[in-house]
Amino acid sequence: MWFRRDLRLQDNPAFVQACSHEHVLPIWIDDEDDAQDRKSGSALRLWRHHSLVSLKASLNGNLSIFQKSPFDVFSELIQRYKIEGIYWNRCYEPWRISRDTKLKAFLKQQDITTKSFNGSLLWEPWEINKADGTPYRVFTPYFKNGCLSAPPPRNPMPAPKEPNLLEDSHGSDISSTYPLPHMEWQEQLHDHWLISEAGAHKNLKHFIEHGLGAYKEGRNFPAQDHISKLSPYLANGEISANQIWHEIKKLQPTENTAHFCSELGWREFSYNLLSHNPEMHRKNLQKKFDAFPWHDSLDHLQAWQKGQTGIPLVDAGMRELWASGHMHNRVRMVAASFLVKNLLIPWQEGEKWFWDTLVDADPASNTASWQWVAGCGVDAAPYFRIFNPITQGAKFDPTGEYIRKWVPELASLPNKHLFNPSAAPSEVLEKASITLGKDYPKAIVDIKASREKALAAYGIIRDPSKIALS
Repeated sequence: MWFRRDLRLQDNPAFVQACSHEHVLPIWIDDEDDAQDRKSGSALRLWRHHSLVSLKASLNGNLSIFQKSPFDVFSELIQRYKIEGIYWNRCYEPWRISRDTKLKAFLKQQDITTKSFNGSLLWEPWEINKADGTPYRVFTPYFKNGCLSAPPPRNPMPAPKEPNLLEDSHGSDISSTYPLPHMEWQEQLHDHWLISEAGAHKNLKHFIEHGLGAYKEGRNFPAQDHISKLSPYLANGEISANQIWHEIKKLQPTENTAHFCSELGWREFSYNLLSHNPEMHRKNLQKKFDAFPWHDSLDHLQAWQKGQTGIPLVDAGMRELWASGHMHNRVRMVAASFLVKNLLIPWQEGEKWFWDTLVDADPASNTASWQWVAGCGVDAAPYFRIFNPITQGAKFDPTGEYIRKWVPELASLPNKHLFNPSAAPSEVLEKASITLGKDYPKAIVDIKASREKALAAYGIIRDPSKIALS
């Protein structure tokens, strides 16, 4: 059994199939030398290290860890054991699909049976297409006409009972094969997350009991407890989309349950896009955006990354990301919009930063969401939709609880000026003991002026004959 992005025992179709044999050798391979420029980011590797420790404990220590090419690993195992079959759950990154196809052909030459399964998605990407066989380009018809009209996701499988597991003596320990990356906040990770299969189900239970009832509207307020925080567990496979889907479907249908299921649908749509656009992490899905006049400023990019833009809601989100490896979804959209539409920095720079710092970094959802915000995706927000981070803060963090938590130097500012301290009267700043540029940065751009500049830039996409911005 080759564990990959499915670090769990329940609802693991490959593991269930492997356990139908008399003996099972569970393995995990650090195979990302094959990934070239899309190796997992630091935060994801940090999470995965702890997840592997938990998985190995669940397997009573019977998890063999390797750090080399899967071709070499299986060649060596075939020499040491009489292997009847090799099982794994499919991954959908383009480089893995290409490599796995070659691997299956290689193992077939060795007379080894290989079987792969869908352990990650509700529907395979190739199962949901329009009636004429072409892929959907817009999310709503994809989900309503495609997914909800397709056969329902399979029922979750229980974990195999008392499988006869083996460990290979040639495997390495997790710490040497998959060491913790050095990150400033790695010691804080356990303050925010219980990284295990059990932790995933605890999160799901908490969400159903405390967050789902007001999900549709409550999910917009970052200080409230109305988001599931299941994305890191999905990204690492400690829970399956099927398990979540069917737990939600057990409940009385409401607009909240329907809206949450549509968010699972967005994840499916993202993988559908990835299957048809293997380079979408670097290339615009709408080719006309290749001519967009970006203003790539390293100073502005670094201010955004560090949460030092002078725009409190943006800074709060970026600091939450750095502290916990996660950011509230509403704030993600605001922070992303600010980067690409107010700072005019290429969305690929933001995607790379999220890829390295998010514990839920996902090869499909991360990219599809960035392209949506930038306006260059297939189901993109209109180019003129530019989130105003000041009014977004006042609307969705009206008491300032979220901002004050992550930007504590502004805690004493009254709400009237909390969301835009750069416009606060000097006497208000003085009373709050805040000196802009010293205690908190001045806004690095004017929101109104930068919006107008962005609209002019997007106008060039509609009419390339216009003179590019200087």
